[in-house]
Formats: sequence, C-alpha cells, structure tokens
Amino acid sequence: MAGNSFGTLFRFTTWGESHGPAIGVVVDGCPSLLSLTEADIQPWLDKRRPGQSRYTTQRQEPDQVKILSGVFEGQTTGTPVSLMIENTDQRSKDYSEIAAKFRPGHADYTYWKKYGIRDHRGGGRSSARETACRVAAGAVARKVLGNGVTVRGALVQIGPHKVDRSRWDWAEVDNNPFFCPDPQAAAEWADYLDGIRKSGSSIGAVVEVVASGLPAGLGDPLYDKLDGDLARAMMTINAVKGVEIGNGFEAATLTGEQNADEMRAGPDGEPEFRSNLAGGILGGISTGQDIVVRFAVKPTSSILTPRQTVDLQGKDTDILTKGRHDPCVGIRAVPVGEAMMACVLADHLLRHRAYARG
Repeated sequence: MAGNSFGTLFRFTTWGESHGPAIGVVVDGCPSLLSLTEADIQPWLDKRRPGQSRYTTQRQEPDQVKILSGVFEGQTTGTPVSLMIENTDQRSKDYSEIAAKFRPGHADYTYWKKYGIRDHRGGGRSSARETACRVAAGAVARKVLGNGVTVRGALVQIGPHKVDRSRWDWAEVDNNPFFCPDPQAAAEWADYLDGIRKSGSSIGAVVEVVASGLPAGLGDPLYDKLDGDLARAMMTINAVKGVEIGNGFEAATLTGEQNADEMRAGPDGEPEFRSNLAGGILGGISTGQDIVVRFAVKPTSSILTPRQTVDLQGKDTDILTKGRHDPCVGIRAVPVGEAMMACVLADHLLRHRAYARG
C-alpha cells in the first residue's frame, strides 16, 4: 500500500491498524538537539483520546506513547524518531456481522476493489484510529516550530449550528467537550448532540485551525504553495470533504474591493494588513499574519439506522453498524487538524531555512 508518508523535509510515515496490536509513526527530518520526551507528546494524544465524554466513541484507549528511537538523553539525535502506541481495547467481535457487507459511506468497498482484501475490524487502516499517529507526529512538529508559534483548533459548527464569533474566546476551548470557543454554543450543542446520539445517528461539523507567530515567506509559488499543502494535509484526515483557507468560498460572493486585504506602512517599515481575508497566505506564501484553515467533516458513517447495501457476492442486503462510534467525528478531528497544520508548517519552515542558507 502506497501513500502512508507525508511531507518533504519534515516527513512522517504511519503504520498499524485499528484492531492490530499497535499503531505508530516514524518521523524523519527532525533536527537534532531538540528537547523531546514522551511527556512532550502525551498531552496532545490525551486531547484526541477517545472515551472522554458521551459525545465521542466509548472505546477506552490510554494512547500511551513510547519513543523507540531518535532520542538520546532527552534530545533528538537527527535520526528517525519512531513512536508506538499500543491498542488495548479492541472489540473485533462488534464487526463480525458486517465482515461480508459494505458499509455505506465507509471505505469498505473501495479498499476491497483496490486490494482484493479488507480488514473489517473497525476499518483497519482506514479507521480514524490512525489519526493518533498524526497527533504524535504533530507534537514533534511543534518542537520544530518552537514556542513562538501557536497552533490552535476549534469546532465552529455542528450540523447547522454555528458559533457566534462575537463571543469567541480561545480560553473556552478547554472548558467543554466540543473544543468550542463560544460557551453559549457549546451548551446548545450538548442538547442537540444528545438527541443525535440517542437516536443512533450522527452529524457533521466544521473545524477551524489557526497558526500564529510565523514569519512571512513560507511556501513556494505554483505547485508547492503553502495553502495547497495545507489543503492536502486536511483532506488526508478521515471524513474530511472540504477545505477552505481564510474566507474561502465566501470570497466568491465579494467584490475585489471587499476581498482585498489592504495595507499601510507600519512603524518598523514593514506593511501592516488591515484585514486577513486571505487567511495569512498570498500567492502560496505566508504573509506573517495568522494562518486560518477550516475543514468540513462528514457525519460518521457507522450508525444504528439500517441502510441499504450489497454484500461480497453482490447481493442486496441491509446493514446497521454496532459497536462504539463517534456521533460527531468532527469533535476529535480538532487535535488532528492542529497536528496536520503543525506538520505542514514545520516542513515549510525547514525548507525555508534551507532556501535562506542557500
């Protein structure tokens, strides 16, 4: 299977399946002499970990990370950093009834058509369980970015219900189970999602990720654009069906005058932008402003409502998916989006440094 690696200079490769003995990631290109211990990685994994509220899957995984290589006496050595996370709460029997059926909305059919075999236990390689590896890689990427760069994510919409941006407070993101920056919206989402969960259904969401503290000049024109790499990164996340940078699709409704981020000379001679509709990227290159990315996550495909499908013999049948599933997979996609943003930015920062030295 190809397509298990991501990045150029800062590059990671994930491995493992949802119901296998372990999952993991190998991070290559991490500079030497960076402080790195398991304690630096674990908090980000804890943020993504399942079973922390009734609004996510109740699979109980501690997601304890182990550093297998690339670190000596608390510092990176410049060699590949290998990280492993053991699976401890698999329930493969939950999937025995669907072994010969294709779940609508899942990768079951496409994996089977491509490889002639599929791991029906939770989706195997296509499971969102793999995203824990990305979060671990993102923790290493944050070390490359340094303390001056902040990467933060928030859930800004569940179903038709959006946050009120006039009430946006980053401090609230850690105060509710939705990573929501609007406390009033979080309270409303709780009741709404309870109804979705109790009915055995699911709902989609929109995640916003913002990076602050980056210099201007990251990214390259045309085929290595920073926003192009960010869009690709977010589209590799399970269940993501759309990505926008800055005001994104809203730009189609604006005039040139409305959409332009005007500039004025700053006190240090550098231009100061009067708005950031471009999301911190112009011509594929960072402006030095906040980088803003949003992505849409579809409803979880594993639901208790019977759906029409076919089996391995091509016969019509019905299916419902038992087991432990997220009623809104977008919630736990927030730390995953942060991690992918961090990995892309670390990669481009290293590429920019190499260019500057050249």
